[in-house]
Amino acid sequence: MFDQLRCAKCGEKGHLYMWLSEFPSFYCRSCDNDFTTYQRDARETAIYPKHMAVLYPTLGLAGEVGEVAEKVKKIYRDDKGEITKEKRADLVKELGDVLWYLATLAGDLGLDLGDVAEENLKKLRDRAARKKLQGSGDSR
Repeated sequence: MFDQLRCAKCGEKGHLYMWLSEFPSFYCRSCDNDFTTYQRDARETAIYPKHMAVLYPTLGLAGEVGEVAEKVKKIYRDDKGEITKEKRADLVKELGDVLWYLATLAGDLGLDLGDVAEENLKKLRDRAARKKLQGSGDSR
């Protein structure tokens, strides 16, 4: 049955398909696994007062990045830098929280996270082409 379906976004067959309840279409895993989709889905779990928009996710992002840094610090302090399977799983959870706050902040600012990611890659590719990946400053 599933091999007869086509992705509503790319039209390809033969992918692993999944049903998105809010859309009457099927999407393949690669088309549904992007920042824009993640941002839309993350928004459904964003529960904070509207007057805290931008501020709440900014402070949450800073806190979660700090938690990632703490876990990495302790890996180097206590485990001589060895990232065990358990520590990696902990980092996945914390990095997921970072991603959630980033997606929510971008949304509160009226930005599409997919566009933010693409602009960042465009900037980095331009720097790489000009051999300016190293150094400092936003305008290098």
